[in-house]
Amino acid sequence: VYAGEADAGYALNRLVSAPATVGVTLTPMPKAASGRWDRGAPLRVRLTSGALASAAPEAVLGGANLVAIGDGSSDAWELFQFAEAVLVAPGVYDLSLRLRGQAGTDGVMPEVWPEGSYLVRWNPAVAQIELASSARGLVRHYRIGPAGRPVDDPAYVHRVEAFAGIGLRPYAPCHVQGAAGEAGAITLAWVRRTRIDGDRWESVEVPLGEDREEYLVRVRRGTQVVREALVAVPSWSYPQAQRLADGVVGETVRLEVAQLSDRFGAGPFAGLDALA
Repeated sequence: VYAGEADAGYALNRLVSAPATVGVTLTPMPKAASGRWDRGAPLRVRLTSGALASAAPEAVLGGANLVAIGDGSSDAWELFQFAEAVLVAPGVYDLSLRLRGQAGTDGVMPEVWPEGSYLVRWNPAVAQIELASSARGLVRHYRIGPAGRPVDDPAYVHRVEAFAGIGLRPYAPCHVQGAAGEAGAITLAWVRRTRIDGDRWESVEVPLGEDREEYLVRVRRGTQVVREALVAVPSWSYPQAQRLADGVVGETVRLEVAQLSDRFGAGPFAGLDALA
């Protein structure tokens, strides 16, 4: 893998020594809740390389059979796991009993992954390129091809990409709840999540994982954002006076919250609809 700031002057970025297990979906996969088994219809996949196998549910809970599904862009991917893989034709598998939206990707899960989405099995063959923090978000040129041939060989694939550093993205908050507060206010409350060391049951609260705790709260009327606020605690009040100023009294609005990161910015929003 060669990288450069333009389609010239390339430098070797890294060597990849093994192919990944890659495929394309033959059926759609609708959105499902994270945190519990997705027992929906099997996802049929045709592999272009590699093979898949079933795993015991206990092994899946321990991290086995992790795959990424996406549209081929640099940032639109969901990670999910599966327990059952049934070979139905040469190179074609039905994947079922799934755990969806792993590693915080529930926040970017679409309503449906359509037929023709890409599938990549997550294993040591999937290697990360070298990318300085200062280069995140900058368009760069990449050429990928056989290591034994020069970078301008026709066998090389040319890609122009900009990577945001999704591994730094905060997870969407969970357990978002709305309630009536004092003096007619609407109170929004939530529970934060973490990218770092959040799996221990003994913890009183998951580690922050950021330099400071901060959230972006917004109020939407349809696609229009009518109010935004920054808060440092997992709750926010929307008084009646503000609702009158925003012109939304008597309307249904969308209340959303995202955790902020100094290095990444806002993570995915989570929220609920409320009558203002």
